[in-house]
Amino acid sequence: MSLLMDQSAEELECGMDNPVLPFLRKDRIPHIWCPGCGIGTTVNSFCRALGDSGMDLDKIAIVSGIGCTGRTAGYLNLDSFHTTHGRAIPFATGLKLANPDLKVVVYSGDGDLTAIGGNHFMHAARRNMDIMVVCINNFTYGMTGGQVAPTTPLGPTQTTMPFGNFESSFNLPFLADACGAVYVARWTVYHVRQLAKAMKEGLQKKGFVFIEAMAPCPTLYSRRNRLGDGVDQVKYFKERSTIKNGVDTKDVGLTYQGDIVVGKFVDRDRPTWMDSMNDHFGKVLGDKYETYGAHHG
Repeated sequence: MSLLMDQSAEELECGMDNPVLPFLRKDRIPHIWCPGCGIGTTVNSFCRALGDSGMDLDKIAIVSGIGCTGRTAGYLNLDSFHTTHGRAIPFATGLKLANPDLKVVVYSGDGDLTAIGGNHFMHAARRNMDIMVVCINNFTYGMTGGQVAPTTPLGPTQTTMPFGNFESSFNLPFLADACGAVYVARWTVYHVRQLAKAMKEGLQKKGFVFIEAMAPCPTLYSRRNRLGDGVDQVKYFKERSTIKNGVDTKDVGLTYQGDIVVGKFVDRDRPTWMDSMNDHFGKVLGDKYETYGAHHG
């Protein structure tokens, strides 16, 4: 499923033509993700996006929270910050404000970003902070035992819902759109090229970018619900996905093993938080105001 399978650093060195390798900390391989997990595949796409973007890697920082996806920051050969649970976005916001020249990427899981981190998610989108948020949605808390998450659809069994989940789940693209994100997309780990393209576009987009990447958790979510292994879930992503670019995000909610709408849903422009602040204080203070961030340019 991924070019980040359980290989040693020596084995990886044998494939130096691999376009992903320059973006990885090879001394950290093999990774800790379970066989069949989709997180490594999303990292593969992200590495390819980094290469295709042509951006200066010294001006990209990656921030993650706690959880399986949160380990991504430790594997990428970038300035990386592994923060506390749910606090990746405020940390990334501070990083961006401290150095406006940085492109700051938040890379974390659905529970970390939309449960304990949900309030930060909404307000960063509302303010249009100039950061890119990649949310790996595997419908569960994978590292802490398979508890029900804000993205768990109605029906599946979880450790905290042993008779099936009865709580409605978030429609993450709609949430991001409604809160003001300027770029919103959803793809699965089957759609590796589309996901890489979305990540490249997100890196080059100014403002709050949100990309949802659906990935299997075979160890906890799939096994508990008798859905097979990671390959079975990727086949499901392939068979049940329909690409609908530009569709209304209200209509892309997910159901348990139901149809999946993927695509680029939102791509618009509006002033970032920093642009708005500079414009406001420039009008209020006139020549007395030195544009914030100018000393970094």
